[in-house]
Amino acid sequence: MASVQLHGLTKWYGKRLGVENVTLDIADKEFITIFGPAGAGKTTTLSLIAGIVAPNRGSVRIGGRDVDGLEPADRNVAMVFESYALYPQMTVFDNMAFPLRSPKHRKSPQDVEDRVKRCAKVMKIDHLLQRPIQALSNGQRQRTALGRALVRQPDVFLMDEPLSHLDAKLRHSMRAELKEMRSQLGTTTVYVTHDYLEAMSLGDRIAVINQGRIQQVGTPKEVYFMPASLEVAQLFGDPEINVIDAKVASKSGGRPELQILGENVPVGVPSDVVPLLNGAETVKIGLRPSDVDVVEINNKGNFHGLVYSFEPLGTKSVLTIESVDGTRIRALLDGHRVFDVDRRIQFKIDPNAILFFDSERGAFLAKSKLIREEAGDG
Repeated sequence: MASVQLHGLTKWYGKRLGVENVTLDIADKEFITIFGPAGAGKTTTLSLIAGIVAPNRGSVRIGGRDVDGLEPADRNVAMVFESYALYPQMTVFDNMAFPLRSPKHRKSPQDVEDRVKRCAKVMKIDHLLQRPIQALSNGQRQRTALGRALVRQPDVFLMDEPLSHLDAKLRHSMRAELKEMRSQLGTTTVYVTHDYLEAMSLGDRIAVINQGRIQQVGTPKEVYFMPASLEVAQLFGDPEINVIDAKVASKSGGRPELQILGENVPVGVPSDVVPLLNGAETVKIGLRPSDVDVVEINNKGNFHGLVYSFEPLGTKSVLTIESVDGTRIRALLDGHRVFDVDRRIQFKIDPNAILFFDSERGAFLAKSKLIREEAGDG
């Protein structure tokens, strides 16, 4: 078991940036997810930890030991690749036993058998040990790859999008099983993914990376409800967060109000947010689709719009509304509600659910703490 410290890691591939100034402290036995879109620098970061590639500058420490210059085999890390990287001519047992038969980590035949069977049981493939790789499903191959990494009992376990080739149903099942296995692993784990649901459900913390730079490090709750920037907020959620330009109108003797969506509808800035806006006259606001409420009763606190599109998704539906000024707003609704395109509707916004961002830089400014946390967790 070991902690991992990354300090100022920078890697260029010719003129293309891999990562720049990546600094991250990972605690012993922590399960951290590195999340970002394709090409963000996730796999490069993992490869730098493993020693597969060398940085142009910066350092890596594992268990308090400087591992710069050490070969991957000398770092005592185990890596699971996106492509599984199994040996097709071998059985499940021989694939899992392979690391324990190498000159560097050779174990006795009895030790090999004990470790393989123990890990196969954890992976729920102990009944498949004599089966050839070609006879396995994708899910079984993924378990074999995970088991092959586990038998080494490494200091650090590295996973590079291990579930990305599985179908949606199996991916969800494996995600739940990985979460269950975390307590059994007891090993420092760095898990790379482009799926925000995986990042949030598995990680003790999430390191959000984009364009080669760490954007935010925090708990799943922190990065979702208090994203460091508009860019981070847009990476989490499906449908994506609504972004709306807003003017902050100061009222004499009263709280400032937001002017949005081309209507004169009062949306008061929450009292605990007002001082955090530092007198800004314009802001960008973020509103999760689940916080847009389509209503039937007409009153002066409602916004108006036309149904632009309606997507039924079973228990939920996504409604896209074209507001008075042409801004399109997405709402996540109960699946039993049905809307026809071009229907006139009304919707309202809870000011306490709004995320406030700087209008120029997109940096996070504030979110009200007046709303009960359990109400926002959905």
